[in-house]
Amino acid sequence: MNKYIEQFTNSLKAECDVSPHTLRAYIKDLTEFFSFIDKKPKDIDNLDIRGFLASLYSRKLKKSSIARKLATLRSLFKYLHREGYMKKNPAKLVLSPKLEKHLPRFLTVDETFSLMEAPEGDTFIPLRDKAILELLYSSGLRVSELTTLDMNDLNIKESLVRVKGKGKKERIVPVGTKAVEALKNYLTERALLRKKSQALFLNKRGGGLTDRSIRRIVIKHGRMTALKTRVGPHVLRHTFATHLLHGGADLRSIQELLGHSSLSTTQRYTHVDITHMMDVYDKSHPMATKEK
Repeated sequence: MNKYIEQFTNSLKAECDVSPHTLRAYIKDLTEFFSFIDKKPKDIDNLDIRGFLASLYSRKLKKSSIARKLATLRSLFKYLHREGYMKKNPAKLVLSPKLEKHLPRFLTVDETFSLMEAPEGDTFIPLRDKAILELLYSSGLRVSELTTLDMNDLNIKESLVRVKGKGKKERIVPVGTKAVEALKNYLTERALLRKKSQALFLNKRGGGLTDRSIRRIVIKHGRMTALKTRVGPHVLRHTFATHLLHGGADLRSIQELLGHSSLSTTQRYTHVDITHMMDVYDKSHPMATKEK
């Protein structure tokens, strides 16, 4: 069975340029499925796949996790059908679980400002952490995009950063004044390390920071600020988009800044905006107050 998984993942690397993290997730899901089903691909039908999904439900897995595993199976069987290993794609007839719609979590403006001020001091670590927080909020970057930035991607003079997004798609994103100031302070300290690494954000030893390291930094400062919302890099991305929408930015512009391939992905922020407007209405409109 490993032969089919290996061929499939090799095709993903060659054709779709997927990230190592995505590949590991695919391999894990497929290994789990074939361990459960113990059949050759040509003998698998839609009932086998439904049986596997039922086992996931019985283990109380989240619907989002189950939907992701089904999407992985669909991709595999589509590939095997295309390559002639199967007469049809058995996963095509299996419906995805209906997912609950969760509004993106985001910080208020005051909470955001408090978080930006959390790193204190003028040494390497606090200046680096402040630059990370400011850039995440200023430009709405994914954590994976932040960790892949190198020195050549940053144009301090023009207040721009070149971002390598999903599928290696590049985009140019503006960097706010506060973030530029924080980056200048950090880069002064970074230069003193005299390290050859081209990664923009470094650890004490001069190596590039990982996704996990960035998450720990953001979570740490969120806890220090005692915010009600659990803060991670993606919350800052949501905050960036939501604050732009509240400020009057159009969805197309936000889509470009976030690097979304589809406008429908960006449109979920309109639900956040409606929630915000209703909250303002309830708190300020005379008739809303009277009814309460």
